[in-house]
Amino acid sequence: MSTNKIQFHDLHPSNDDFAADVINGLSQRPAAIPPKYFYDAKGSKLFDAITQLPEYYPTRTEIGILSANTAEIAEHVGTGSLIVEPGGGSCAKVHILLEGLKPRAYVPMDISKDHLQLAAEELAVAFPWLEIHAAATDFTRNIQLPPSTPEGTLVAFFPGSSIGNFDQDGAVDFLTSVAELVGPGGYLLIGVDLKKDKVILEAAYDDAGGITAEFNLNLLANINRELGGNFDLNAWRHKALYSEQIGRIEMHLISQKNQTVMINKTSFSFAQGESIHTENSYKYTTEEFITLAKRAGFQSDALWVDANKLFSVHLFRAQSLSK
Repeated sequence: MSTNKIQFHDLHPSNDDFAADVINGLSQRPAAIPPKYFYDAKGSKLFDAITQLPEYYPTRTEIGILSANTAEIAEHVGTGSLIVEPGGGSCAKVHILLEGLKPRAYVPMDISKDHLQLAAEELAVAFPWLEIHAAATDFTRNIQLPPSTPEGTLVAFFPGSSIGNFDQDGAVDFLTSVAELVGPGGYLLIGVDLKKDKVILEAAYDDAGGITAEFNLNLLANINRELGGNFDLNAWRHKALYSEQIGRIEMHLISQKNQTVMINKTSFSFAQGESIHTENSYKYTTEEFITLAKRAGFQSDALWVDANKLFSVHLFRAQSLSK
């Protein structure tokens, strides 16, 4: 008989938050929209499809690293911990850790409520012994544990190189909030994409089959549906480029003509060739990222890199606040 417990906490941000972020972002020049709004139900499914693409090396490479090193991770972290996964919408990679770490509970957090709930239910079937406390929330604004979460050593799990969506100061701020969440002696297990050849990077974010383009354009469809926008998706084109100087992939939506878009009675004009900046994905050397995490109060505990030096997985431990 299943002993599984699932508690679902709906802390999902309102459409007022979505509207304010979009209107503010489109009012800037260059225009920009936060990438967290990619992940409506369709966007989450499209991203899952992206992770299976031959060009998109991060997911399969990170899974290989985690699978090969779960026993060593468990040696560092121990068993009976609480695994907290900000952005754990599909809960896919945590499967690899659960058998080895045998956590007391798992706390996935994601902005896509429906996607998170389905993933939590599937996880409950696969691991009937696991206590699950799923929180539909914008973890970039609220990374607090649900009130029902049991006590124990906290292990924050942040895979997929999602940390790359933040600029460096933003990454330090976010990691500082994670350090405060897990507390001194708590852990952070994080996937970080490595700097590499521009051709490999740009192909990963602009696949031949056009799935990433559809994912990027779905952001506009989400705005149309949820905020009453009137974006013509055929009038925009996906573009991804790698800036070697800055060390980041940039994703843009490029206007194909002079046009005006309405959102909730607010108009935004775009010239042909003008872009909406939708995502950054910063890449790091291992040394650069260890230095960055140290600014947030984390000390490097272990590091794993694949044989082709495409991707890294770091284990950090939060230091005492007095240090």
